[in-house]
Amino acid sequence: MPIKINQDEKPAINLTPMIDIVFLLVIFFMVGTKFSEVEQQLELTVPEVNGSAETVPAIQRHVVAVFKDATVSLDGELMDLPQLEEQLNAERERGDEVNVVIRGDAEGAFQNVASVLSVCRNAGVNDLGVSVRMASTKE
Repeated sequence: MPIKINQDEKPAINLTPMIDIVFLLVIFFMVGTKFSEVEQQLELTVPEVNGSAETVPAIQRHVVAVFKDATVSLDGELMDLPQLEEQLNAERERGDEVNVVIRGDAEGAFQNVASVLSVCRNAGVNDLGVSVRMASTKE
């Protein structure tokens, strides 16, 4: 026996819960804005503390470019491999965590990139990356 479905009734979406949520969000943002205004209007001087607390070392992100002719640059500044190692050692000795991304020229010899990788390892850089470009798919 086939089941008859009444096609006369169209489905309806109940918008009441959505409207309730929107009103609650509006009220939330209005109250939040009011509290931030009150906090800014308070006239008080925040106390100072000694800077003797241990600070978290900053993370330095550097880009080392290795060009086709074996020229090396650190963040746009040209230098040779000993200077690169000296610069990275100096930053690591200051207590900064040093991250290096190596961008090698695709037409250059891989030996140049390998030399930079070796210099970074000798300088104590633990977080190394090699930048590549995703090939475009041609169909």
